Amino acid sequence: MSRKIHFSQSPGPSLGVELELALVDRETGALRSACPAILDALSEEDRSTVKPELMECYVEINTDVCQTVGEASDQLRKQLKTLESAADSVGIGLLWSATHPFSSWQDQHVSNKERYNRLVNMLQDTARQLITFGLHVHVGVDSGDKAVMICDRILKHLPVLLAASSNSPYWEGRNTGLCSWRTKVMEGLPTAGLPPFMRNWSEYAWLINHLIDTGFIETIREIWWDVRPHHNFGTVEVRICDMPGRLDDAMGLVAFIHCLVKRLSDSIDDGLYQHDCHPMLVRQNKWRAARYGLDAELVDSVSHQLVPAREFISTMCDRFGETAVDLNCVDELKEMKRFTTEQTWAQRQIEQLNHCGDPAAMVKWMVDQSRITT
Repeated sequence: MSRKIHFSQSPGPSLGVELELALVDRETGALRSACPAILDALSEEDRSTVKPELMECYVEINTDVCQTVGEASDQLRKQLKTLESAADSVGIGLLWSATHPFSSWQDQHVSNKERYNRLVNMLQDTARQLITFGLHVHVGVDSGDKAVMICDRILKHLPVLLAASSNSPYWEGRNTGLCSWRTKVMEGLPTAGLPPFMRNWSEYAWLINHLIDTGFIETIREIWWDVRPHHNFGTVEVRICDMPGRLDDAMGLVAFIHCLVKRLSDSIDDGLYQHDCHPMLVRQNKWRAARYGLDAELVDSVSHQLVPAREFISTMCDRFGETAVDLNCVDELKEMKRFTTEQTWAQRQIEQLNHCGDPAAMVKWMVDQSRITT
């Protein structure tokens, strides 16, 4: 049965940001199923910006529709102060990492919502293992066709975002050898990873209807691609990023994504030719980014030569100069360029654990250095 999927177009490149944050015991550093206790500690007004997630050991906070990165940052900073206060009251810290260094997924509790229970029943351990935490960025676009086109054109840039954000080297108490293990966990889902090629909104709508009609998914919300159109919000949602180690770094990534989507949107309006990028090159680059983070060498989609990820980012930040001025995110984009000269958060986790020798102490360090309030 065909269902019409309406795209709620946005008049300009509006912005929305979602942060997934792990909840850890302030003493032991282990994950705690503390979402219900934190929600109880918040006022009714503050609970509107804090969402339960699949598991009770993490929460999501999100902005309203914003026009600039600075506006989103101000909202998140205020929300984080409130969330930190509520977490402190129940002995919980907020961990800015994309996986937990040592707590096991097998010990976590599913949030008591019908939708989540259905998902776990359908997906079994592929869902139970989703103890991962990411940064999701929405950018408004003016049509469904354009949203689908941007999802295609942005593919070759996604590995750069993963390299810069990589912050999940540990899983089940082991150093996985990857800078982003979260990426590999997410790829265990049947509708996650890189999206398929789609030419327009009609083709996207047909695909979603087909997946529902054949019982592969129940709703459109079960599409978890690295980038996807969001019909209700009228946005392109970029979902590939690990959760970075602190807010300033997250906002640097947000500025980069805001500029990138705006540039791609403008190129479509200007009728610029889309140079094909072989899907295997994108997959190769995504693997390299997950494995090596910012130390990865990525295949350039035009020259087919290897280029250091740090050089990619620096060059693109320079190209975004005028766009950053238009979007009023020049300062935040500088935060992204700073990534080219520093360690990834994955490397910092490894270095900190090697230094202190205690996973719990490393988690405490991660929690303390990311706090908005001191």
